[in-house]
Amino acid sequence: MTAVVPPEPAAGRLHYASLGSGSKGNATLVSDGETRLLVDCGFGLKETERRLARLGLHPRQLDAVLVTHEHGDHVRGVGPLARRHGLPVYLTPGTWLSGRLGELPHRHWITPQSSFCIQGIDIDPVTVPHDAREPVQFRLAAAGRRLGLLTDLGHPSEHVVEAFQGCDALILECNHDVHLLETGPYPPSLRRRVGGQWGHLANAQAAWLLQRLGLDRLQRIVCSHLSEHNNRPELALEALTPLLDGDDSRLTVAAQDQGLDWQAIT
Repeated sequence: MTAVVPPEPAAGRLHYASLGSGSKGNATLVSDGETRLLVDCGFGLKETERRLARLGLHPRQLDAVLVTHEHGDHVRGVGPLARRHGLPVYLTPGTWLSGRLGELPHRHWITPQSSFCIQGIDIDPVTVPHDAREPVQFRLAAAGRRLGLLTDLGHPSEHVVEAFQGCDALILECNHDVHLLETGPYPPSLRRRVGGQWGHLANAQAAWLLQRLGLDRLQRIVCSHLSEHNNRPELALEALTPLLDGDDSRLTVAAQDQGLDWQAIT
């Protein structure tokens, strides 16, 4: 049976999709129907090409790759993809100095807190508390709408709360459930890292952050970067649903294997 390929986003709206999200690899697509950006690429080259094809794209249709930080589940495929298809890569100097990306054919520096534009999409890189050299997350805007991409941070700092106000959609880390992390298979040192101030957001922290950001404008909230061992989709949804008066229609989960099909911000 031939797989059904989702239609590519039409111009005039901001769209996003996930190639997959979790400890085994992360990659997010953002498009306004004309400009196509890939944020991170934590999958190998062939797997990335396969997942892009599932969403109706060839790598050469991408306009750029944005990199949040140098951890392998975010950069494993960045260098191979950029070299194979001649793609420009945008990253901080600290991320580059990690030495984990290899040669890049077209390298562009990101300065945290300094906005830039790639064709029709405006991009705000935001410094976040995470155990990497110079990590950022992104707020992206096009067609009058704003998308927040906010994963891989140890705690929701006041700087993060201020920077991600006013988003119409938010891709938000719900990495772990505190009880599952404490009783799970990780050794104590790794539990301390994941649950620490420079690690990853717990479900409860994600809920607290959403309360601070406000929910009136948010059309869509994507639970992302769920730990394979320390979380479950139903636990992430249970943590956030009470903030929406029990209506989970705005909530989705970006899965590790299936990712998330194209979503439009109206």
